Amino acid sequence: MQRFVAVPPGYPCVNLTPAGARAQFRGMADARLLDPGFPPAGEDAWRALVAKTLGDKPFESLARATVEGLAIAPLYAAADHPATFPPRPFDADRPWDARTLSAHPDPARVNAELLADLEGGAASVIVKGHATAEALTRALNGVVVELAPVGLDAGLLGPRAAEALHAVAKSSPAALLNFNLDPLGAFAEAGGSPGPIESHLASAATVAVRLAQTYPQAQLFLASGRVAHEAGAGEALEVAVAATAAVAYAKALVRAGLPVAEAFARITLGLSADADYFVAMAKLRAARAVFARLAIASGAAPQGRVEARASRRMLTAQDPWTNMIRLAAAGFGAATGGADAVVLGHFTDALGLPTAFARRQSRNTQLVLMEEANIGRVADPAAGSGYLEALTDEIARAAWERLQAIEAAGGLIAALQSGLIATEVAAAVTARGEPKILGVTVFPPTADATAEFEPAAPPADQSSARLPGPDSVCVPLKPMRLSQRYEVAA
Repeated sequence: MQRFVAVPPGYPCVNLTPAGARAQFRGMADARLLDPGFPPAGEDAWRALVAKTLGDKPFESLARATVEGLAIAPLYAAADHPATFPPRPFDADRPWDARTLSAHPDPARVNAELLADLEGGAASVIVKGHATAEALTRALNGVVVELAPVGLDAGLLGPRAAEALHAVAKSSPAALLNFNLDPLGAFAEAGGSPGPIESHLASAATVAVRLAQTYPQAQLFLASGRVAHEAGAGEALEVAVAATAAVAYAKALVRAGLPVAEAFARITLGLSADADYFVAMAKLRAARAVFARLAIASGAAPQGRVEARASRRMLTAQDPWTNMIRLAAAGFGAATGGADAVVLGHFTDALGLPTAFARRQSRNTQLVLMEEANIGRVADPAAGSGYLEALTDEIARAAWERLQAIEAAGGLIAALQSGLIATEVAAAVTARGEPKILGVTVFPPTADATAEFEPAAPPADQSSARLPGPDSVCVPLKPMRLSQRYEVAA
């Protein structure tokens, strides 16, 4: 079966296969260091060893599947033809953007947190929940927007927040801004919108196109599949939701006057990364392939940006210290999967807002992965791995099928309103069964394992985003945590 490849033959790309890596290394070191001195074991030898271990159980008993039914075999040969992707900007000294987020309700506290993060090694910031020029001016005091990219997370108040950020940036064409407009993600999570969601989409596109003229480097929309992930969805549906959101946003931008090629170039894909780093790697690679195919079919360049945020679904409130392991694994999967920016989150996020200690832990985890583990020094570590190439291909194909089903149903808005997506999310939650969760269902703490945190911020009031017309409603994709129903009540 032909592999799901998004890029036409001959398109330049960085693809370090094991053979290619060895060839490059030979120019720097004695090739004898790479010679194991014995012939490699073939598949028959591996199968014989597995059979000896299994005893009477068949080899097929080791086969597994994802919650969406995608097969995971127990043994893979090396991939004959590694998947190819459009090249992304690659800097061995700063291979991805270590991004930090503050959701504190006090703008002055946001400012202190973001400045500390930037001074401590973060490269860019996101302000969540603030949508006025006064609040953003205070929150971003001292942040040089021409050097440190600034992003927003404002839900349906996104257009208002974008205008406020515009006032802070003072029309500087060199400002590095991520407006992150995502009305469809906010609509899906809330289960409704104050006024027609179509009007919110059109309003966001109008504001985005106007601001695009002033800020040539700004990213306008965030096409996020995270809302599906955090509600319990599988990987293919998450990628499909992100891709269909990108289609909706690209169409809205084109209707508002932006050329289609520029529309796709100004959209960032938003995905989650959890502790299963192999699956995270494959999912991000699949998302890049799906987005590239969409862009090529629309006449745009296949290069797309990906922002990966650590999954909140995987975090535990019981024994939160174990979340440090989960976050480190998620950061590894996001970076090696090719994310352009990584937002790692904090080990106390399941409890409330982070302290300075939790923020430092999150920031330093990324820096250790980047500067000490050096995991960014290979452009695509998964290339050539039979398991990861096969899983990437399976997720991409399944995501493409779901994308086609969503578009056939009338697009993302219609699929949300009909319950099509919510039904698939519920099926994935059921298929997942009872997971083994460190510190909760296995090896629960025998002593007090609490950690310091601050009270969670109240959700932002979205009612002021009201637009004329009847409210839109859909089946909500409510965030959940896998461990919540197993945790001991306080």
